[in-house]
Amino acid sequence: MATNTTSTHVTTGSGFHGLDWLAMLLMIIGGLNWGLVGAFDVDLVATLFGSGSAISRVVYIAVGLAALYGLYLMTKMGRGRSH
Repeated sequence: MATNTTSTHVTTGSGFHGLDWLAMLLMIIGGLNWGLVGAFDVDLVATLFGSGSAISRVVYIAVGLAALYGLYLMTKMGRGRSH
């Protein structure tokens, strides 16, 4: 394990933890879904789980929360860099 010299936080080789990877995965899923909506007018989440279904809503909310966490993660990564 490598130690980050700008803080006392111990990280793995990539610096990402489980929640970071989950948020990244959900943001990728959301981005791909929006790409399909824009390019082909196909909402894959609605197609798989039903338009307006409870599961679709949970997926959309999870992607939105992941994006908010991604904003936090960006600020955290920006503070760790020194020029």
